[in-house]
Amino acid sequence: MAAEPFVYHRQGRSRATIGVVLAVWIAAILAILLVQASPWLMAALVLFTLPALWEVWANPSAGLRMDRDGIHWFTGKRAATLKWTEVDHMRLDTRIDLSVRISAVLLSGRKLRLPYEATPPHKAFEAALHHLGVRTERHHFSWIG
Repeated sequence: MAAEPFVYHRQGRSRATIGVVLAVWIAAILAILLVQASPWLMAALVLFTLPALWEVWANPSAGLRMDRDGIHWFTGKRAATLKWTEVDHMRLDTRIDLSVRISAVLLSGRKLRLPYEATPPHKAFEAALHHLGVRTERHHFSWIG
């Protein structure tokens, strides 16, 4: 019996992003109006929200699909497909900020990093990999070595 494919999909536009951008803009406007903050200083603060605003406007999609044959991921205009016969194992690296980066380690030793925006929650992803019989390696952040 064939294993069910594992599918993950996300959109760039999220309530959290919209909420944070709105909060920063409202705080900057209120600071100008109520405490007479420098408009130039508040404009500099608001500039940091422009990448998030672009993500909300463009609403890029990203995702990943795994089945018994291989893995396919996409983000924006980039996409890649690997067959499991090319992959030695999948490496999950926990970073200092506790995010998890995922790489496909090929039989040749070359590593292909999955784009972060196309990466599903790591526990569900690792469980799906084990269900498909794909070997995984976990590497946790450490200050030494």
